[in-house]
Amino acid sequence: MPISLEQIKELREKTAVSIAECKVALTEANGDIAKAVEILRKKGIETANRKSQRDAKEGIVAYYIHSNNKVGAMVEVYCETDFVAKNQDFLELGRNLAMQVVAGNPKGLNPEDISDEEIQKEKEIYKEQLIKAGKPQEIVEKAMEGKVTKFKEENALMTQAFIKDPGRKIVDVLNETISKTGENIKIGKFIRFEI
Repeated sequence: MPISLEQIKELREKTAVSIAECKVALTEANGDIAKAVEILRKKGIETANRKSQRDAKEGIVAYYIHSNNKVGAMVEVYCETDFVAKNQDFLELGRNLAMQVVAGNPKGLNPEDISDEEIQKEKEIYKEQLIKAGKPQEIVEKAMEGKVTKFKEENALMTQAFIKDPGRKIVDVLNETISKTGENIKIGKFIRFEI
């Protein structure tokens, strides 16, 4: 099936990858834009996995202050070279991460980083809700497992839905930037301030 310039342009606007990569993905997907996006995402994850072993010692401290001037965040974002640290895609990633920290108020970078105290507090709340709803004990235990997993995903920066595109998670945005820049990128510490 021949791939049109309009299809390539549409895919490029959605993914920001090169024209050549868009054409290859569209050809592989037989012109299906959604399938081509998925193919490009998988390639981004593979690229990120290959690059994850390389040192990332350069980078920036990105920040975002909300328009009400009452909440803001700072995020350390690392890459391999100062050249990439000045790259527009990398700088945009940093700003998006800081914006995400303001909006999503994550409690840790990854789900396993969320403190046991936070999880225990949530478990108690869930348990009380389920018991008040009249659920049997065995259902309460199973339901709590699912709720705790969901709580961790929603409160870890890497697994939160991206505020600018809720169909993607922050890990997807990070992997796409790794694919675009060709370097390993890591998120360091982050902090959120609120008045």
